[in-house]
Amino acid sequence: MNKFSKENVIYNFEYGMKEKYRVKPKEPFIVETCDCFHEQIKSEEQVLMEIDMDIVNPATGPIYVEDAMPGDVLKVNIINIELKDKGVAAAIPNAGGLAEESKEAIVRVIEVKDGYAYYLGKKIPINPMIGVIGLAPAEEEGKWGTHTPWKHGGNMDSTIIGKGSSLYFQVQQEGAMLALGDLHAVMGDGELCFTGLEISGEVELEVEVIKTKRKLTWPIVELDDRIEIIASGESLDEATKEAASTAVDLMKDALKVSWAESYVMASLVMDLKISQIVNPKKTARAAIPKNIITMKELL
Repeated sequence: MNKFSKENVIYNFEYGMKEKYRVKPKEPFIVETCDCFHEQIKSEEQVLMEIDMDIVNPATGPIYVEDAMPGDVLKVNIINIELKDKGVAAAIPNAGGLAEESKEAIVRVIEVKDGYAYYLGKKIPINPMIGVIGLAPAEEEGKWGTHTPWKHGGNMDSTIIGKGSSLYFQVQQEGAMLALGDLHAVMGDGELCFTGLEISGEVELEVEVIKTKRKLTWPIVELDDRIEIIASGESLDEATKEAASTAVDLMKDALKVSWAESYVMASLVMDLKISQIVNPKKTARAAIPKNIITMKELL
Protein backbone atom coordinates (compact mmCIF):
# COMPACT_ATOMS: atom_id res chain seq x y z
CA MET A 1 0.00 0.00 0.00
CA ASN A 2 1.33 3.47 -0.90
CA LYS A 3 2.19 5.73 2.02
CA PHE A 4 2.53 9.46 1.31
CA SER A 5 4.97 11.37 3.50
CA LYS A 6 4.12 14.50 5.47
CA GLU A 7 7.26 16.06 3.99
CA ASN A 8 5.20 17.35 1.04
CA VAL A 9 2.55 19.81 2.20
CA ILE A 10 0.58 22.79 0.95
CA TYR A 11 -0.58 25.93 2.73
CA ASN A 12 -3.01 27.05 0.03
CA PHE A 13 -5.65 25.28 -2.02
CA GLU A 14 -5.51 26.83 -5.49
CA TYR A 15 -6.23 26.00 -9.10
CA GLY A 16 -3.14 24.78 -10.94
CA MET A 17 -1.54 22.93 -8.02
CA LYS A 18 1.12 20.42 -9.07
CA GLU A 19 0.92 16.83 -7.92
CA LYS A 20 3.27 15.41 -5.31
CA TYR A 21 1.64 11.99 -5.18
CA ARG A 22 -0.65 9.92 -7.42
CA VAL A 23 -3.34 7.29 -6.77
CA LYS A 24 -5.69 5.13 -8.77
CA PRO A 25 -9.40 4.98 -7.88
CA LYS A 26 -10.35 2.24 -5.38
CA GLU A 27 -6.69 1.72 -4.47
CA PRO A 28 -6.21 2.20 -0.68
CA PHE A 29 -3.38 4.48 0.41
CA ILE A 30 -2.07 6.07 3.60
CA VAL A 31 -1.39 9.78 4.18
CA GLU A 32 0.94 10.94 6.95
CA THR A 33 -0.06 14.26 8.50
CA CYS A 34 1.49 16.85 10.80
CA ASP A 35 -0.60 18.47 13.50
CA CYS A 36 -1.91 21.95 12.76
CA PHE A 37 1.14 23.51 14.49
CA HIS A 38 3.51 21.55 12.21
CA GLU A 39 4.76 19.74 15.30
CA GLN A 40 6.40 22.88 16.70
CA ILE A 41 4.84 22.53 20.17
CA LYS A 42 6.97 20.27 22.37
CA SER A 43 6.11 21.47 25.89
CA GLU A 44 3.53 23.42 27.87
CA GLU A 45 6.12 26.13 28.51
CA GLN A 46 5.94 27.36 24.92
CA VAL A 47 3.98 30.44 23.93
CA LEU A 48 1.72 29.58 21.01
CA MET A 49 1.96 32.93 19.25
CA GLU A 50 5.78 32.71 19.20
CA ILE A 51 5.88 29.68 16.88
CA ASP A 52 6.39 30.11 13.14
CA MET A 53 2.86 30.92 11.97
CA ASP A 54 3.91 30.68 8.31
CA ILE A 55 3.97 26.87 8.56
CA VAL A 56 0.74 26.39 10.52
CA ASN A 57 -2.04 24.21 9.09
CA PRO A 58 -0.04 22.07 6.65
CA ALA A 59 -2.02 19.70 4.42
CA THR A 60 -0.21 16.71 2.93
CA GLY A 61 -0.35 16.57 -0.87
CA PRO A 62 -1.52 17.41 -3.46
CA ILE A 63 -2.53 13.90 -4.51
CA TYR A 64 -3.44 13.41 -8.17
CA VAL A 65 -6.38 11.03 -8.68
CA GLU A 66 -6.24 9.23 -12.01
CA ASP A 67 -9.35 9.60 -14.20
CA ALA A 68 -10.69 12.54 -12.14
CA MET A 69 -11.73 15.32 -14.52
CA PRO A 70 -13.51 18.66 -14.07
CA GLY A 71 -17.24 18.01 -13.76
CA ASP A 72 -16.78 14.69 -11.96
CA VAL A 73 -17.52 14.12 -8.29
CA LEU A 74 -14.73 12.69 -6.14
CA LYS A 75 -15.78 10.33 -3.34
CA VAL A 76 -13.23 10.01 -0.54
CA ASN A 77 -13.69 7.04 1.79
CA ILE A 78 -12.01 7.31 5.19
CA ILE A 79 -11.00 3.77 6.12
CA ASN A 80 -9.01 4.42 9.29
CA ILE A 81 -7.20 7.09 11.33
CA GLU A 82 -4.19 6.26 13.51
CA LEU A 83 -2.99 8.90 15.99
CA LYS A 84 0.24 9.67 17.82
CA ASP A 85 0.26 9.29 21.62
CA LYS A 86 0.19 13.00 22.46
CA GLY A 87 -1.70 16.03 21.19
CA VAL A 88 -1.83 19.75 21.88
CA ALA A 89 -4.70 22.04 22.88
CA ALA A 90 -4.41 25.75 23.58
CA ALA A 91 -6.21 28.95 24.48
CA ILE A 92 -5.14 32.33 23.12
CA PRO A 93 -6.12 35.76 24.45
CA ASN A 94 -8.76 37.47 22.32
CA ALA A 95 -9.35 34.37 20.19
CA GLY A 96 -11.99 31.70 19.76
CA GLY A 97 -15.73 31.80 20.24
CA LEU A 98 -15.41 33.72 23.52
CA ALA A 99 -12.66 36.08 22.36
CA GLU A 100 -13.73 38.95 24.62
CA GLU A 101 -13.51 36.71 27.70
CA SER A 102 -10.27 34.93 26.78
CA LYS A 103 -7.42 36.65 28.65
CA GLU A 104 -4.87 33.92 29.42
CA ALA A 105 -2.58 32.07 27.01
CA ILE A 106 -2.12 28.40 27.86
CA VAL A 107 -0.72 25.36 26.05
CA ARG A 108 -1.58 21.85 27.16
CA VAL A 109 0.12 18.67 25.94
CA ILE A 110 -2.44 15.89 26.38
CA GLU A 111 -1.81 12.15 26.44
CA VAL A 112 -3.83 9.90 24.12
CA LYS A 113 -3.89 6.24 25.14
CA ASP A 114 -6.19 3.23 24.70
CA GLY A 115 -8.95 5.25 23.07
CA TYR A 116 -9.00 8.12 25.57
CA ALA A 117 -7.52 11.60 25.99
CA TYR A 118 -6.48 12.41 29.57
CA TYR A 119 -7.16 16.00 30.66
CA LEU A 120 -7.93 17.55 34.06
CA GLY A 121 -8.13 14.10 35.60
CA LYS A 122 -10.82 13.01 33.15
CA LYS A 123 -10.83 10.25 30.53
CA ILE A 124 -12.33 11.68 27.34
CA PRO A 125 -13.28 9.15 24.64
CA ILE A 126 -11.47 10.10 21.46
CA ASN A 127 -13.19 10.67 18.12
CA PRO A 128 -10.39 10.91 15.52
CA MET A 129 -11.30 13.32 12.71
CA ILE A 130 -9.79 15.26 9.83
CA GLY A 131 -9.92 19.04 10.20
CA VAL A 132 -8.55 20.00 6.76
CA ILE A 133 -9.39 18.09 3.60
CA GLY A 134 -10.18 19.37 0.12
CA LEU A 135 -9.42 19.63 -3.57
CA ALA A 136 -8.12 22.32 -5.90
CA PRO A 137 -10.84 25.00 -6.16
CA ALA A 138 -12.29 26.35 -9.39
CA GLU A 139 -9.97 28.83 -11.10
CA GLU A 140 -12.45 31.68 -10.62
CA GLU A 141 -12.61 30.97 -6.86
CA GLY A 142 -8.99 32.04 -6.39
CA LYS A 143 -6.58 30.92 -3.65
CA TRP A 144 -7.73 29.64 -0.25
CA GLY A 145 -5.39 29.18 2.70
CA THR A 146 -5.52 25.80 4.39
CA HIS A 147 -6.85 27.55 7.52
CA THR A 148 -10.05 28.54 5.71
CA PRO A 149 -13.07 26.45 4.63
CA TRP A 150 -14.97 26.98 1.39
CA LYS A 151 -16.62 25.16 -1.51
CA HIS A 152 -13.48 23.12 -2.22
CA GLY A 153 -13.44 21.83 1.38
CA GLY A 154 -10.44 23.06 3.37
CA ASN A 155 -10.56 23.71 7.11
CA MET A 156 -14.12 22.49 7.65
CA ASP A 157 -13.38 21.20 11.18
CA SER A 158 -16.43 18.94 11.21
CA THR A 159 -16.56 16.16 13.81
CA ILE A 160 -18.23 13.77 11.35
CA ILE A 161 -15.19 13.59 9.03
CA GLY A 162 -13.76 10.42 10.54
CA LYS A 163 -13.42 6.67 10.15
CA GLY A 164 -16.27 5.18 8.14
CA SER A 165 -17.49 8.42 6.61
CA SER A 166 -17.31 9.32 2.93
CA LEU A 167 -16.85 12.80 1.49
CA TYR A 168 -18.06 14.04 -1.89
CA PHE A 169 -16.37 16.96 -3.64
CA GLN A 170 -16.85 18.63 -7.00
CA VAL A 171 -13.73 18.14 -9.13
CA GLN A 172 -12.49 21.42 -10.61
CA GLN A 173 -9.01 20.49 -11.88
CA GLU A 174 -7.73 17.43 -13.70
CA GLY A 175 -6.57 14.94 -11.07
CA ALA A 176 -8.71 16.61 -8.36
CA MET A 177 -5.56 17.42 -6.30
CA LEU A 178 -6.57 16.09 -2.89
CA ALA A 179 -4.77 17.31 0.25
CA LEU A 180 -5.46 16.77 3.95
CA GLY A 181 -4.16 17.36 7.46
CA ASP A 182 -5.06 18.95 10.82
CA LEU A 183 -6.17 15.80 12.62
CA HIS A 184 -7.97 16.02 15.95
CA ALA A 185 -8.10 13.27 18.56
CA VAL A 186 -11.29 14.85 19.89
CA MET A 187 -13.15 18.12 19.36
CA GLY A 188 -16.56 19.44 20.30
CA ASP A 189 -18.82 20.84 17.60
CA GLY A 190 -17.91 24.51 17.36
CA GLU A 191 -14.21 24.14 18.30
CA LEU A 192 -14.94 26.82 20.91
CA CYS A 193 -11.52 27.94 22.13
CA PHE A 194 -9.73 27.88 18.74
CA THR A 195 -8.26 24.35 18.91
CA GLY A 196 -9.40 20.78 19.24
CA LEU A 197 -6.91 18.21 20.47
CA GLU A 198 -4.46 18.82 17.65
CA ILE A 199 -2.42 15.75 16.78
CA SER A 200 -0.26 14.09 14.11
CA GLY A 201 -1.16 10.76 12.59
CA GLU A 202 -1.88 8.64 9.56
CA VAL A 203 -5.08 8.37 7.53
CA GLU A 204 -5.98 5.39 5.35
CA LEU A 205 -8.18 6.36 2.42
CA GLU A 206 -9.49 5.27 -0.92
CA VAL A 207 -11.10 7.39 -3.60
CA GLU A 208 -13.72 6.86 -6.28
CA VAL A 209 -14.44 8.97 -9.34
CA ILE A 210 -18.15 9.41 -10.04
CA LYS A 211 -19.22 10.45 -13.52
CA THR A 212 -22.42 12.42 -13.03
CA LYS A 213 -24.25 15.46 -14.30
CA ARG A 214 -24.95 16.54 -10.72
CA LYS A 215 -22.87 19.54 -9.68
CA LEU A 216 -22.09 19.88 -5.99
CA THR A 217 -21.93 23.42 -4.67
CA TRP A 218 -20.62 22.38 -1.24
CA PRO A 219 -18.90 19.26 0.12
CA ILE A 220 -21.14 16.46 1.38
CA VAL A 221 -20.37 13.86 4.05
CA GLU A 222 -22.14 10.50 4.00
CA LEU A 223 -22.58 8.48 7.20
CA ASP A 224 -24.45 5.23 7.86
CA ASP A 225 -27.78 6.92 8.53
CA ARG A 226 -27.59 10.39 7.00
CA ILE A 227 -25.89 12.79 4.63
CA GLU A 228 -24.65 16.19 5.76
CA ILE A 229 -24.01 19.21 3.55
CA ILE A 230 -21.13 21.34 4.85
CA ALA A 231 -21.23 25.06 4.00
CA SER A 232 -19.33 28.12 5.16
CA GLY A 233 -19.91 31.86 5.33
CA GLU A 234 -18.88 35.09 6.96
CA SER A 235 -21.24 34.34 9.86
CA LEU A 236 -23.05 31.33 11.26
CA ASP A 237 -26.30 32.75 9.86
CA GLU A 238 -24.79 32.83 6.39
CA ALA A 239 -23.28 29.34 6.76
CA THR A 240 -26.52 27.76 8.00
CA LYS A 241 -28.53 29.41 5.23
CA GLU A 242 -26.10 28.12 2.60
CA ALA A 243 -26.23 24.58 4.02
CA ALA A 244 -30.04 24.63 4.37
CA SER A 245 -30.67 26.13 0.94
CA THR A 246 -28.41 23.55 -0.69
CA ALA A 247 -30.17 20.74 1.20
CA VAL A 248 -33.64 21.92 0.15
CA ASP A 249 -32.56 22.14 -3.49
CA LEU A 250 -31.01 18.66 -3.40
CA MET A 251 -34.12 17.13 -1.82
CA LYS A 252 -36.34 18.90 -4.34
CA ASP A 253 -34.45 17.34 -7.24
CA ALA A 254 -34.06 13.89 -5.67
CA LEU A 255 -37.73 13.64 -4.62
CA LYS A 256 -38.99 15.34 -7.79
CA VAL A 257 -41.21 17.73 -5.84
CA SER A 258 -41.71 21.49 -5.71
CA TRP A 259 -39.34 23.74 -3.75
CA ALA A 260 -42.12 24.47 -1.23
CA GLU A 261 -42.72 20.76 -0.64
CA SER A 262 -39.02 20.20 -0.14
CA TYR A 263 -38.90 23.19 2.23
CA VAL A 264 -41.61 21.59 4.37
CA MET A 265 -39.77 18.26 4.32
CA ALA A 266 -36.58 19.99 5.50
CA SER A 267 -38.44 21.49 8.43
CA LEU A 268 -39.70 18.02 9.37
CA VAL A 269 -36.50 15.97 9.10
CA MET A 270 -33.41 18.13 8.57
CA ASP A 271 -31.06 19.05 11.44
CA LEU A 272 -28.84 22.14 11.31
CA LYS A 273 -25.55 21.77 13.18
CA ILE A 274 -22.50 23.90 13.95
CA SER A 275 -19.09 22.68 12.77
CA GLN A 276 -16.82 25.54 13.82
CA ILE A 277 -17.07 29.21 14.84
CA VAL A 278 -13.36 30.12 15.00
CA ASN A 279 -11.95 30.04 11.46
CA PRO A 280 -11.88 32.97 9.02
CA LYS A 281 -15.24 31.70 7.72
CA LYS A 282 -17.76 29.91 9.94
CA THR A 283 -19.02 26.44 9.07
CA ALA A 284 -22.38 24.70 9.52
CA ARG A 285 -23.99 21.45 8.40
CA ALA A 286 -27.43 20.40 7.19
CA ALA A 287 -28.18 16.75 7.97
CA ILE A 288 -30.74 14.74 5.98
CA PRO A 289 -31.73 11.17 7.01
CA LYS A 290 -30.97 8.57 4.36
CA ASN A 291 -34.50 7.19 4.60
CA ILE A 292 -35.52 10.47 2.92
CA ILE A 293 -32.81 10.63 0.24
CA THR A 294 -29.66 8.61 -0.39
CA MET A 295 -26.44 9.70 -2.07
CA LYS A 296 -27.32 7.50 -5.05
CA GLU A 297 -30.61 9.35 -5.46
CA LEU A 298 -28.90 12.69 -4.96
CA LEU A 299 -26.23 12.03 -7.58
